[in-house]
Amino acid sequence: MISLVRAGKRFGPKVLFEDVTWLITPQDRVGLVGANGTGKTTLMRILAGLDTLDSGECSVQKGITAGYLPQDGLQLSGRTVFEECLSVFDHLREMEREMERTLERLSSLPPEDPEYQAASSRYAWLEAHFRNMDGYALEAKVGMVLTGLGFAKEDWTRRTEHFSGGWQMRIALAKLLLEQPNLLLLDEPTNHLDLEARNWLEDYLTSYPYAFVLISHDRYFLDVTVRKIAELWNKSLHFYTGGYEAFLKQKEERRQQLLAAWRNQQERIEHLESFIERFRYKATKAKQVQSRIKELEKIERIEIPPEEETIHFSFPQPKPSGRIVAEFLGVTKAYGTRVVLRDVNFLIERGERIALVGVNGAGKSTLIRMLAGAEPLTSGEYRLGHNVQAEYFAQDQYKALDPDARLLDDLMSVANGRTVTELRTLLGCFLFTEDDVFKTVRVLSGGERNRYALARMLLNPANFMLLDEPTNHLDLRAKDVLLDALRAYSGTLVFVSHDRYFIDQLATRVFEIEGGSVHVYPGNYEDYLYRKQGGSAPLAADSEPVSVQQPATDSAPTADGQEPPQRSRRLNPMKVKQLEQQAAELEETAARLEQEIAEIELSLQTFVSAEETRRRMELLEARRRELEQAMAEWEQVSIELEQVN
Repeated sequence: MISLVRAGKRFGPKVLFEDVTWLITPQDRVGLVGANGTGKTTLMRILAGLDTLDSGECSVQKGITAGYLPQDGLQLSGRTVFEECLSVFDHLREMEREMERTLERLSSLPPEDPEYQAASSRYAWLEAHFRNMDGYALEAKVGMVLTGLGFAKEDWTRRTEHFSGGWQMRIALAKLLLEQPNLLLLDEPTNHLDLEARNWLEDYLTSYPYAFVLISHDRYFLDVTVRKIAELWNKSLHFYTGGYEAFLKQKEERRQQLLAAWRNQQERIEHLESFIERFRYKATKAKQVQSRIKELEKIERIEIPPEEETIHFSFPQPKPSGRIVAEFLGVTKAYGTRVVLRDVNFLIERGERIALVGVNGAGKSTLIRMLAGAEPLTSGEYRLGHNVQAEYFAQDQYKALDPDARLLDDLMSVANGRTVTELRTLLGCFLFTEDDVFKTVRVLSGGERNRYALARMLLNPANFMLLDEPTNHLDLRAKDVLLDALRAYSGTLVFVSHDRYFIDQLATRVFEIEGGSVHVYPGNYEDYLYRKQGGSAPLAADSEPVSVQQPATDSAPTADGQEPPQRSRRLNPMKVKQLEQQAAELEETAARLEQEIAEIELSLQTFVSAEETRRRMELLEARRRELEQAMAEWEQVSIELEQVN
């Protein structure tokens, strides 16, 4: 469909990638990953025909359409949201208008007129094509996509220029999904989506009829939607089968294989060099020495790529606060006549990690700003506990930075006596190395500014951290390191995130903001979804929180000495789907291996040579081992499925 052959691209003196070969087939679902700055967006623009290669070829099959959604920067105006989305079907709407004109003409012509037959044939052709292309369902399609992406019905008639940048990108995404190009190219499509819209987009892409390539720093989103990972790393493109979790596993396996091969090669090289050095000047060994020199020259040296640079840091542990960290008592927040929160009551205890969730506009950022003291209450009371020190990280925290300040100088101004070496070490943890520390804030990209703002905050850690989208602009590896650090953090944490995996791994309670109320759910996002789907009712907002100190598996005996039943944990529906797919693939593998084994056994009945018989026997044993392994994996997956069904 689209192919790259020996493709290369530079950005000034920097080589982004070179010698890349990639064939995108009609049903491909590919996740494009790599560290910030490796060239992912550039590669997407090349596939979309918006940028050119410096070397190699990009071939596009005739008739193939590619639709590209950039990260940001799109501005739409002049029409309502519904009209803008409906505009992707202009060809069908013109066909509909021609049908109407043809029908009017037919009504004015007598049946015996020769033009009547021609017009009738034309109308029949138009109507058949219009019906085949779902022309009668255009409005329903637009409504379905707009609803899925979080647009309320009253928004459909608002003009597009009245929407913010994030909502503008949602409109552009809606148009692309409705257009359904042969190749859908999405650069961070979830950046401006809340969790509900992300969940809808996951389902939509799962049933998308054509190929798509997407860039995402949301590992759960990648796991659910893609079947292949393409990683831009070390100026090359490397392919892995499966989602992001499978990619991590396969990548580590490949690296271990490469290290083993490198060690074996080094041992051989050392052996050859030792022999050459030992017998170089002995005439009786000259022939053997020359033979080994030639062998040494012919060895294609295995190179171990450098370890990938990533963020390594941990939060300094803050001074402990009292048991009660924060409390809302009958809090209401309104902007004029618009009430965001109404009569909200809740209690936050020391050590909790609370995720705030809800659709965009529900009031998540408002609530976290109120907890930080950056937003006044309309009514009610907000109490901070004993020895509580709050620290707030906003989505646009970097805007408060001095754009002309150099990074190192700016850190020195808030360093509280830390040495230059300590500050440079901290900046190095956030990928600001060598001369990068002398850059001004102004020249940094949005992602770099966000990383720097986070590093700056860590110089003065507090025991009550309030983080509004801390993972924005962090790549996948950086998110993992941040996640590990927050797990080890001993203070209290309230955070807003649209990253499903991040919430699942971190939250001990979920606060859902909906309709001006705050509903409290114990556990992580998976537990929250389970209860939302009818598994259990949420707790009252002011009820006693579940202790986060006790592991979920610990349970005390009941009064009669019996162990209480373990809480049934519902496996994530997407994980169930992955297990079912894995079981089906293993069944296919087993069937294929059984067929190969039968064919080899049949071939052994005909003698060709002793060497050929030995080769077939070795192949037979190898296939039997593979079959045994596949069946063992299938049994394990089947057991997991039985436990959750």
